[in-house]
Amino acid sequence: MIPVADPQFGEREIDAVCAVLESGYVADGPEVRSFEREFADYCGAEHAVATSNGTTALHAAIVALGLGEGDRIVTTPFSFVASANAIRLAGATPVFADIDPETYTLDPAAAERAVRETGADAILAVHLYGLAADMDALGEVAADTDTLLIEDAAQAHGATYHGDFVGTLGDAACFSFYPTKNMTTGEGGMVLTDDQVVADRAASFINHGRGGERRYDHAQLGHNFRLTSIAAAIGRVQLERLADWIDRRRANAARLTDAIEPLDNVDAPVEPAGYGHAYHQYTVRCADRDAVRERLAEAGVDSGIYYPTPIHQLGAYDDTAVSMPVAERAATEVLSLPVHPALTDTEVDQVASALSALETQPLQ
Repeated sequence: MIPVADPQFGEREIDAVCAVLESGYVADGPEVRSFEREFADYCGAEHAVATSNGTTALHAAIVALGLGEGDRIVTTPFSFVASANAIRLAGATPVFADIDPETYTLDPAAAERAVRETGADAILAVHLYGLAADMDALGEVAADTDTLLIEDAAQAHGATYHGDFVGTLGDAACFSFYPTKNMTTGEGGMVLTDDQVVADRAASFINHGRGGERRYDHAQLGHNFRLTSIAAAIGRVQLERLADWIDRRRANAARLTDAIEPLDNVDAPVEPAGYGHAYHQYTVRCADRDAVRERLAEAGVDSGIYYPTPIHQLGAYDDTAVSMPVAERAATEVLSLPVHPALTDTEVDQVASALSALETQPLQ
């Protein structure tokens, strides 16, 4: 079976970890600082703060922006639950707005309505599947309504928006380095911002609220959300490989899109003009998803459903009585296929052939 994800580790990652172990400096330290600088430079941001995972990055960014109890943050219901959980964990309230039916990202018009109706204090836009949200339009909404704009770029390492890397398009941005992401540290996250004050607050919050020069000077409440030097060492090597991996993901996606183009029963993902899709997932849309998934499995092709239930319909959010029809329909039709850079040309051809076969073989 061709897997839908396949994290890549090589000798360089192993050597980097061994060097950290031999140094004895395995917790937060110089290796983490180097990873922060290199990731910020890659994205074009002024500051980076490494964290233990993508959820803690979101939590830290929200707190560092001064958001919390009594504040409302507009976000998408069509994402991994961490996008909304981090808002609640920071003490704020998520306000859901529906998505664009083609990009699956936050619909700017729906976001504006939600901000104006609830008096929300911020917008958290998710760059889903590796495609940037419409940041120009969302930026206009944020400016017109005096709200903060946060990027959840957990799935979008290497994605671009009109020539700029995601992570530099709002007041703060957050990344995840979970094993299935476009690059990984095993587990890890990162907060990016151009605001020194926000960066300092985030760095303090993830380190028990530490501030000042003295080791045990804790100026505020905080958590232990630090990244380890072991994880940072892996991340530094992975970052050097990221551009090539994105190129490979895009090439694989192009071949799959060519196979889907003649089909009436499967729609390929879109890439609007000016966007650079990073294809964390290659997500198609099909009315009879179960039949398509079964047919692909018979051809030896794995697939995944991200996400089968919108956040507002999950048990943890059963106190959220809203209707999000576009997100709810997408949840019944999306299907993600293998696109990762570990695929061989033969495997890409196998996935493309399995897709092409759907044209001639009835789904029912």
